[in-house]
Amino acid sequence: MSRIGKLPINIPGAVTVTVDGYTITVKGPKGELTKTFTRDVAIEVADNRIVVSPGNKSRFASAMYGTARSIVNGMVEGVVNGFTKNIEITGVGYNATHKGNALTLKLGFSHDINYDIPDGITITVTDNGVKLNIEGIDKQIVGQAAASIRHYHPVEPYKGKGVHIVGQHEIRKEGKTVA
Repeated sequence: MSRIGKLPINIPGAVTVTVDGYTITVKGPKGELTKTFTRDVAIEVADNRIVVSPGNKSRFASAMYGTARSIVNGMVEGVVNGFTKNIEITGVGYNATHKGNALTLKLGFSHDINYDIPDGITITVTDNGVKLNIEGIDKQIVGQAAASIRHYHPVEPYKGKGVHIVGQHEIRKEGKTVA
């Protein structure tokens, strides 16, 4: 049994939750999110709480209902507070600029990298293009956007140049020494 899956999710006052079969819709002050789950997960709304339980006695259902509960909790948190990822770009001449619905990254290559910003998130560029702030209500889309931008130039382990997601651990190595 999942320890996280057993916990009910409290619904804040500004949020409305509707369950239609295996589809859940969460509406809040920041927007609306909809997600469809498998038949192995049962979702119920009662007494201003959301309860997620296994839909049957299979091993897959026991594994999935904790995951489903975490996703639903993220949906409720997203429509109330939203999610944010911060990115720092380190390196001489490395920066980013925001134009319309595209982000132009200069990361030391012979060409600029154009990243199309997905729907549902906003990217703010500050400090002369070396700090990015990614915001949105869907936790998965915000995290995927940050990971996609980081993928273009991950942090180099010796000098630390590259794209760094704030809060993630980056391995730093010591250079060669003369004996």
